Amino acid sequence: MTTSPWIPNLFAGKVAVVTGSGRGIGRAIALRLAGLGADVVVNFFRNRGPAEETAEAVRAFGRRAEVVKADVGDPEGIEALIGAAERAFGGLDILINNAASGYNRPIMEQKLKGWEWTLNINARAALFCAQRAVPSMKARGGGHIVSVSSPGSNRVLPDYVLVGASKAALEALTRYLAVELAAHNISANAVSPGIVATDALKHFASLRGTDVLGAVTQATPAGRLATPDDVADLVAFLCSPAASMIRGQTIVIDGGSILPMQGVAEENG
Repeated sequence: MTTSPWIPNLFAGKVAVVTGSGRGIGRAIALRLAGLGADVVVNFFRNRGPAEETAEAVRAFGRRAEVVKADVGDPEGIEALIGAAERAFGGLDILINNAASGYNRPIMEQKLKGWEWTLNINARAALFCAQRAVPSMKARGGGHIVSVSSPGSNRVLPDYVLVGASKAALEALTRYLAVELAAHNISANAVSPGIVATDALKHFASLRGTDVLGAVTQATPAGRLATPDDVADLVAFLCSPAASMIRGQTIVIDGGSILPMQGVAEENG
């Protein structure tokens, strides 16, 4: 029998806001924090059903949950989201910037609307969510900000130019937040998952009719893809006292998949 690495009620009395937490990584993070004692604000923009399911799962841990529809790419959405946390729970201690979107097209097919949409949700939202959350965190003695990035921030992926640029901006923003907010006992870090085994990814792979996931798994030193729970564990660690000396970092969690230079090795073999 394995022993849980977590301290029971590690986040008791804490309030977490997790953007885009109806499904996938966001849901896993919300549930991990709730399982460790946090009350959670569950955020969605389009699909209420999965968000309500996440909230019910949070409540199953004996924690409180508030579901908030808000577009974090819009300043009014940010106000609605953070304001809801303050009204429902008196403030917040943990902000997880997970919501993401983007137009995946080649450079020559990109449009101004796609640029604004992608950058606003993936990068601008993190800045202004933090700005809006900081007074509440200060009043509660400090807090933690963790943002979800992507390897596309520093590697060139097909049709990923806008999302990649937005994630690069997100990582730069994380460093600035870490320095400027340290005086208020607020830490800021980012996590960068590789290909994560979500239901959406499995569905996409099945539509392509090839064993894409099998190939990626075989090329990953850990022997498997990262899961949403793996990412949630890392996020929870970064919000814990054990991570107090980690500031402004982007931590890759991908089982080592970006490490091998397989193409070069095969070509020169």
